[in-house]
Amino acid sequence: MKHQLFAILGLVTLFGCTPMAYKVTPIPMTERLDESVVACDRGILLPKVALIDIDGVILNARDTSLLGSGDNPTALVMEKLQKAAEDPHVKAVVLRINSPGGGVTASDIIYRQVLKVKCGDKSRGFPAKPVVAAMMDVAASGGYYIACAASEIYAEPTTVTGSIGVIMLTLNAKGLLDKIGVSTDAIKSGAKKDIGSPFRPMQPDERKIFQDMINEFYNRFVDVVAQSRTKISKSKVRELADGRVYSGEQAQKLSLIDKVDGLDGAIKHSKELAGIQAAKVVMYHRPVGYRGSIYSAAEPMPVQKNETNLFNVRVPDLLPQQGAFMYLWQPQ
Repeated sequence: MKHQLFAILGLVTLFGCTPMAYKVTPIPMTERLDESVVACDRGILLPKVALIDIDGVILNARDTSLLGSGDNPTALVMEKLQKAAEDPHVKAVVLRINSPGGGVTASDIIYRQVLKVKCGDKSRGFPAKPVVAAMMDVAASGGYYIACAASEIYAEPTTVTGSIGVIMLTLNAKGLLDKIGVSTDAIKSGAKKDIGSPFRPMQPDERKIFQDMINEFYNRFVDVVAQSRTKISKSKVRELADGRVYSGEQAQKLSLIDKVDGLDGAIKHSKELAGIQAAKVVMYHRPVGYRGSIYSAAEPMPVQKNETNLFNVRVPDLLPQQGAFMYLWQPQ
């Protein structure tokens, strides 16, 4: 008994002197999206404006961490857009974009879903709803591609946008392998089966295959911008679409966006487009999540994983992106 008493006193002393806190969080019974009101005008029985985040690198792949796998970011955005489209009380949608872009396919999937919200989907009984894109720090390449599906595009004066184009990064490690005496031998069904391999130089005919695909995706990007930005001719879009980025002020002068204004202005304008004077702004999140205001909900933009400096080459992070076609602004 005496030993047990000393053990209890020791534990009390240990935890009492340690700066430690515990938070008990209930585990939800369902993972369906919850809705939080983050801003509200005066009134009762108000219609809604849905504020949806598109942030970080846009990839159609599940997030992973040491504690397990998380949401597929593309699937999560699609789920939020679907919820906004299905809710008859949501009269407008605001996309808060803070992204350097991402995968060609992932960007196009979200783009087409935003178009369905804006134009309506008769097959599923969804009416058309105005969509306003609000660009934050960065809305480049795939981020701008998605914004082109909106009814109007707003940006901060300091927003970095543009970067209209396609990129494919490859790694050639043959020289390094030769120096350390390592060789590879691919057993393949066809001559082009290992095209883009990091273990051998790319041949001119192989480069042409990739270039033709990149040109196809680039032309699609140009068409999307030209259809959205009706004030700019298609030839002018091609002139602007050399991959460079623009500030919000520059983008407005070039008619790549509609107005330089903040998130509040974008939300206000979405109400005007929807023909409503007052509304509550709602956001969607997994259960237990907390949303305090229209500026507090975005997750911090993840640090890019593919550092390529000589002292910190993370090869495992680089290899999965080998051969990926990207609408991505990623200065090295």
